[in-house]
Amino acid sequence: MSEQDPFEPLRSVLERHGQLQSRSIPNAQGTWILMYYGDLADSKILQTQVIPPMQEKAPGGVSLETLIRHLPVDQQEKAGDIDQVVKRLISGWTLLLSSAERGGYLLNTALKIDRSATSPEVESQIMGPQVALTESLQTNISLIRQYLPDTRLRYASYQIGESTHTEVMLLYMEGVAPADEISLMKDKLANVKFKGITDSSMLLEKIDDNPESLFPQMIASERPDRIVLNLIEGRMVILVDGSPFALLGPSRFFDFFKSAEDRYLRTNMALFLRLLRLAAIFISVFFTPLYVAALTYHYQLIPSNMLVPLAQSRSKVPFPPLMEALLLEFIIELLREAGARLPTKVGQTMGIVGGIVIGQAAVQAGFTSNILIIIVALAALSSFITPVYIMGAAIRILRFPMLLLAGAWGAVGIMTGVSFVLIHLLRVKTIGQSYLYPLYPLQFGKKQLKLPISRRSLSQDIYEEPAGDAR
Repeated sequence: MSEQDPFEPLRSVLERHGQLQSRSIPNAQGTWILMYYGDLADSKILQTQVIPPMQEKAPGGVSLETLIRHLPVDQQEKAGDIDQVVKRLISGWTLLLSSAERGGYLLNTALKIDRSATSPEVESQIMGPQVALTESLQTNISLIRQYLPDTRLRYASYQIGESTHTEVMLLYMEGVAPADEISLMKDKLANVKFKGITDSSMLLEKIDDNPESLFPQMIASERPDRIVLNLIEGRMVILVDGSPFALLGPSRFFDFFKSAEDRYLRTNMALFLRLLRLAAIFISVFFTPLYVAALTYHYQLIPSNMLVPLAQSRSKVPFPPLMEALLLEFIIELLREAGARLPTKVGQTMGIVGGIVIGQAAVQAGFTSNILIIIVALAALSSFITPVYIMGAAIRILRFPMLLLAGAWGAVGIMTGVSFVLIHLLRVKTIGQSYLYPLYPLQFGKKQLKLPISRRSLSQDIYEEPAGDAR
């Protein structure tokens, strides 16, 4: 490099951050110089949108301000201090300088590694659109816009992460979403402090009203149709660049048991499936604790014709019912975690074969009874019925304290646990709203309980509700 190079101080700073590349284009007034990081900038944009127009203008030697207007690059900025320049360059931008002028311009030539929209993998369903979000924020916004070409859709953008500077977008329908909820969410996002963020789920604990609660207060969804319908109902959506999941809020307890497919079914079918999911909660949380409580303290409540099979099944088991149930629940959780962490084909085989082999061997060895294996398997199966994974995980965790309370005090312990959970749910808020709505708070008189969205037309919800009162 020549000692007369006027950009030597700038190069020395930039080269500390990676392999800096540059290209010089002589012109009538001097030399134009492009500086960029080759592994971050898109060479196709440089070769088709930046360099050819510069070569056309080189004989005339126009100024940088004139040249920049002829470059068909969407995002352009005037270069400021060195910190801004470095931040942009390590994000894939290109710095344009001139030997005849002071200052320069930054061009967005960042290389975007993206994938096309595919079918949903987590929220798969039979009916409805078969497309999912991707890791590209702009692609996700385009998908949402295709379903919702409404001028009331608004955006609020934030940069979160001291190191990652990740773009986070808040979406809502103006005049439909309550203004106080929008203001509260904007304040939460503006005050979030992170060193780095790579997925939307990392935001949950920072923006939840009750981050210490076991129960989630926002739904993570990968389906654009579910996102759009939530926007129409007056909820807010948070998108994170690099994450294929959007956060929907405020989300109440019963919203976690509504599948996106319910909207494409008849009302009576959807109602039956929701009741089935609520029944699955009861089975998952209480079946094993009730077994432990009945065998430990309340065996007189067991029908007489079941006592003999129970006694025969447990005749070789050396453990009390509580230890027996905890052992099986622990094994089930190990199998579930192993199946989730192994490759897909191996994980499915591990879950099926492992459950059968371990269950059969445990009965033959006298570690557990046949009846408890059926109960634990039914409880584990019921926990998978919950449409939202994070709520299913919360229900699985809740089963263990219920087991301990049942082993300690029987039915009294179970009711104590239920009381504590119910009191906690009554106190939980989601973006300032009641978590158990519409059960609590009850509304009588002029303010009647609102019907579910499935029993009303979407047009009524959009245009007949007073502004700021949509739910």
